[in-house]
Amino acid sequence: MMARLVGRTPWSARDALVPRPEQRYRHPAQREQADGGVGRGPGGPPHNLFLRLLAMLFLAALAAPAATFYVTISGLGGEPDYDQRFKMWALDIDSSLKKAGTPDPDIVTLIAPPREQIRTRFASLASTVKPTDNLVVVLIGHGTFDGVDYKFNVPGPDLTGAELATLLDRIPSARQLVVVTTSSSGGSIEFLRKPNRIVIAATRTGSEKNATIFARYWAEALREPSADVDKNESVSALEAFRYAQRKTKEFFDTQKRLATEHSVFEDTGKGAGVAAAAAPDAAADGNAAEGRLAASFTVVRLGANAAASKDPAKKALLEKKEELEQAIDQLKYEKASMNAEDYKKQLTRLLLELARTQEEIDK
Repeated sequence: MMARLVGRTPWSARDALVPRPEQRYRHPAQREQADGGVGRGPGGPPHNLFLRLLAMLFLAALAAPAATFYVTISGLGGEPDYDQRFKMWALDIDSSLKKAGTPDPDIVTLIAPPREQIRTRFASLASTVKPTDNLVVVLIGHGTFDGVDYKFNVPGPDLTGAELATLLDRIPSARQLVVVTTSSSGGSIEFLRKPNRIVIAATRTGSEKNATIFARYWAEALREPSADVDKNESVSALEAFRYAQRKTKEFFDTQKRLATEHSVFEDTGKGAGVAAAAAPDAAADGNAAEGRLAASFTVVRLGANAAASKDPAKKALLEKKEELEQAIDQLKYEKASMNAEDYKKQLTRLLLELARTQEEIDK
């Protein structure tokens, strides 16, 4: 099942020991515990990040396996060309998810559904999804924004941004990714943003009203190996966003047309949409966290990872690998606030455990 999370502590407490000065050059097996088995900076108290990472992985180990549920909705086209285009992109996403090994019951693809059908589907998810699960919702079609309300065009009464937010709030998933690929989708961010929810919009504001092509390249990112920039055979929300953003720009450049859409995302739950993630070593200002959640959210697995996710014997190893990669990303974001030696030790432990895990997957 896509993006199941089965946590395992990647190193033991004993591996994290920091030797006392008189023990520094002894063999590790001969050292005594200097700090109760908790990593710390030289001469200082245990580093908070280390404790958080250890606690996160320990709690994940106790949690039930998680699933990722997908809801893809193509809206009302208004004319045959758009109807066909929106349907094609939605089915493209559906196909990629199934090829990646996502169980059919976890995939919902709706083609031009009326608002009541959307409500029914979300109500069903609210009773099925567990607090440890993840949710991905993609809207494809036309949208409008009048300066007050965002609306997703469907047959009959439209679905408003406020109602969509209410439907999402009723689903108790741990993390949510909402990709609004419509025209005027920038106007939906203020309604949808929330902690532990990534919101991606095809347009920067609600005033970019032309039909969009972002959905075409979002769908492409879920099956295109080049979208996997870090080559870990998984495409994160941030990687898919960057791929679709880049390809959309290339489309307008190639056509020698003025770009009418500028995609943005928001994943802190409190900001406006941004076009790029903050650098890992950015200062702790209002936007410093933008991109962290999106970078850690796996949307789809590719290649060997997709094959491994179908193999029960390797699935747990694959999930452990993804947790280690997320821990490494989090550590890099915390680098600026850490002691340099402490950072190096923790990064080395994680990288070694990641290499061992990958070796087991490759057997």
